[in-house]
Amino acid sequence: MDLGLKGKKAVVTGGSKGIGRAIVEGFAAEGADVSFCARNAGDVASAVTALKAKGIKAFGKALDVADGPALKEWIAATAGELGGLDALVCNVSALAVGDSPETWEKSFRTDMMHTVNAVAAAVPFLEKSSSPSIALISSVSGFEVDFAAGSYGAMKAALIHYAKGLSRQLVAKGIRVNCVSPGNTYFDGGIWQNIEKNVPDLFASTLKVNPTGKFGTAEEVANGVVFLASPMASRISGTNLVIDGALTVAV
Repeated sequence: MDLGLKGKKAVVTGGSKGIGRAIVEGFAAEGADVSFCARNAGDVASAVTALKAKGIKAFGKALDVADGPALKEWIAATAGELGGLDALVCNVSALAVGDSPETWEKSFRTDMMHTVNAVAAAVPFLEKSSSPSIALISSVSGFEVDFAAGSYGAMKAALIHYAKGLSRQLVAKGIRVNCVSPGNTYFDGGIWQNIEKNVPDLFASTLKVNPTGKFGTAEEVANGVVFLASPMASRISGTNLVIDGALTVAV
């Protein structure tokens, strides 16, 4: 299926590894030009080189998305480099699981406010697009209560609510807004690989409750994100796409 993304311009927060990198690769495979950020300058540079080899425009920047002014400056620079914006994907999370003042602060500044700031910066460019979209990456931990209840789960739940509200607020501008909530997703360098090495009991118990008997992959999540961002999903707005292999039980 041709998703109609060839020549479109996508910007992704946190695109050097894991789900973010898979999303960036998914856009590139569809012929879209991409921009992404990450904290490690070396990772950004190597990813940009790999993406340009695919014959698309690629732009990357090393920054901390919790730095609001730097984030806004990068999104504006992206629009200049790529010649506009058609899709925004807010993917970065602090992964701050816990119930301490520190985890709440990190979750709020990174998960929530980076999303709010990115949307505010991108909307003036998106409203000029013929097929604009926004996708926020939440989690099943924001959809149901699990071991990550506390700062992480609460902020992920807030993103689902925020996406729904935005879908109504931005519909007059033609901008679609959706949320994607992945279940347990395993990739090199990811949180579940770290848990596998350091908290094997939690890893084993979590794997056991996955009905498919395995964790998801970053590519499986990215496929859903890229589709939702594409013109082929033109009637889908205000939804929360749960990609979890039947893990959650809520109706």
